[in-house]
Amino acid sequence: MTVENTKNLRKQVAPFEKATAKESVWQMINTIVPFFILWYLAYISLSVSYLLALVPIVMAAGFLVRIFIIFHDCTHYSFFKSRRANRIVGTFTGVLTLFPFEQWGHDHAIHHATSGNLDKRGTGDIWTLTVDEYLAAPLKLRLAYRFYRNPFVMFGLGPIYQFLLKNRFNHKGAKQKERNNTYLTNILIVAFIGLLCWAIGWQSFLLIQGSVFMIAGAAGIWLFYVQHTFEDSYFEEDKDWEYVKAAVEGSSFYKLPKVLQWLTGNIGFHHVHHLSPRVPNYKLEDAHNNTLPLKNVPTITLATSLKSLRFRLWDEENKNFVSFKEVKGLAKSSVSTQVKPEL
Repeated sequence: MTVENTKNLRKQVAPFEKATAKESVWQMINTIVPFFILWYLAYISLSVSYLLALVPIVMAAGFLVRIFIIFHDCTHYSFFKSRRANRIVGTFTGVLTLFPFEQWGHDHAIHHATSGNLDKRGTGDIWTLTVDEYLAAPLKLRLAYRFYRNPFVMFGLGPIYQFLLKNRFNHKGAKQKERNNTYLTNILIVAFIGLLCWAIGWQSFLLIQGSVFMIAGAAGIWLFYVQHTFEDSYFEEDKDWEYVKAAVEGSSFYKLPKVLQWLTGNIGFHHVHHLSPRVPNYKLEDAHNNTLPLKNVPTITLATSLKSLRFRLWDEENKNFVSFKEVKGLAKSSVSTQVKPEL
């Protein structure tokens, strides 16, 4: 991709960067209102059985993912034209999703600015080692990495750690504005939980919200994981790293069924989002369909995305993700080529 092509691509996407208040407000209505209705239906169903309550619980979890997308857009200041409106709605939806607006927005901005950059990993991304780093790492680090990359840990324990624990604390060196927003979010979360526990009892609250949280949390981490962890992704050292290439080659087009596409707020058009974070989620599909070069980006489906579960390490030499099993073969091959036969 030449410099000229890069400039043209960003120009082609620019017309879709304008938020529309009418569409934003309607999305809030058709997302947040159904979420609370389904939550209430789950509570009513719980008096019959938990299995019956699971139906609205699963549906509410899907709407919570969609609420997170609204929150996510607000952190990019793309959901409304007004920065103040984005902060207010972002803080409110952050309470529902357990994310502090300023803190997560800061980390996520770093993720966008460094995605695919091997020299700038560690903030707002999934822990990823290269094959060489893994082979050279001490046993303790390799075990920790394998534990982290275990699907049960990543999608089961991951939401508990990320949402309940990590998001409750400020980073060292965080600005006062970010600290205050985290404190405010925590206070509102405690007040909201306390009110619901008082109204319906802590057992009912835990059964409903705990289930909604785990389902939505696992789905959210899966979406983030699969949109950057596919076989021929993009990773380069800082000297060779390019923002646009990282966006269109290192972010997938996750082609989902229409219902799931709607519930996930079009975030499957992740290549468009990384190319231009100012495009609101309800315009991502239009940007993709009307920008010819974007039709050739890496595309994955529900079926093909399951392959990404075995992708654990980035192979710098072959420019693709590999499994732990494949690394053993690479290691043996490397050793055999270094050992010269005796004359």
